[in-house]
Amino acid sequence: MATNPQSAPYIDFQHVSKAFGDHHVLQDVSFDVLAGETVCILGRSGVGKSVALQHIMGFLKPDSGRIIVAGEDITDYSEEQMEQIRKKVTIVFQNGALFDSLTVGENVAFPLRERRDMDEQQIFQVVDGLLEMVGVKEMRDLLPSDLSTGMKRSVAIARALAARPECVLYDEPTTMVDPLMAQLLGDLIKRVKIQLHLTSIVVTHDMRLAKKLADRIVFLHEAKVLFFGTSAEMEKCPEPIVQEFLQLDELTLEA
Repeated sequence: MATNPQSAPYIDFQHVSKAFGDHHVLQDVSFDVLAGETVCILGRSGVGKSVALQHIMGFLKPDSGRIIVAGEDITDYSEEQMEQIRKKVTIVFQNGALFDSLTVGENVAFPLRERRDMDEQQIFQVVDGLLEMVGVKEMRDLLPSDLSTGMKRSVAIARALAARPECVLYDEPTTMVDPLMAQLLGDLIKRVKIQLHLTSIVVTHDMRLAKKLADRIVFLHEAKVLFFGTSAEMEKCPEPIVQEFLQLDELTLEA
C-alpha cells in the first residue's frame, strides 16, 4: 500500500502538545508518516515517545494540535469511533500484553475469532502461518509465562498481524532483550514491512534499530522535535544533542 510522496500522509501529527500537570511531555510536535513508510521515534527515556503512540491509538487526547490517522482527524473522536480506527492501526506493547491464560496459538487466534468471518480450520492455518513467519511455530501450545521477553514480543507481533492492520505501532520492541534477540526482532519488523507493505512507527532509543528500519527518523528531546528526516540527514544534523546521541551509540557499539 505504499504511495508516492505527493499523497496525503497516513498519520499526521500537527502541532501536538500534551502536559500532565506542569510536566510538558509533547510541545508543538509535528511529523507525518506516509503509507507504507516506517518512521522511528528516537530519543532518551521519558521524552514522550510512547505518549505519541498513545495519542495515535486514542488512549490519550492532545491539549492542542490535531492528529490525523488513516485520513481521518481523530482528535475529538469518541471511544466508539476510535474502535473503527483500531481495526486499521494496532500496537505492539513493550510487555507484549498477551493473555496469560491463553496459549500462544490462542493468543494469535483471538483477533481472528473476534472477526467471526473464518471457520476453525482457516483460523488454525492462519495462526500456523503467522507463528512460522515470526519464528515461534513450535511454541504454539505454550503459555506466555513459558516464553522469554523476546519470544513474547514475537508472539505479540503475530497477534497484531492477525488483525490484518494497515499500520503497526511498535513500542520499544528491543528493550530488555539480549543483543541477538534484538537483532532478530529488528529483522522480523523489517521483513513484515517488506512482505505486507505495512505503515509502521517504531518507538526506540536504539540507534542501530532505527538505522535498520527507518525511512525517516523523528528525534525528540525535552518534549520537542529536534530533528525529522532520514538517518543520513541525521548524521549531518548540527544539533549538539543529536550528535551526542549518535556518538554515544557508536561508543556502545565498540564496547
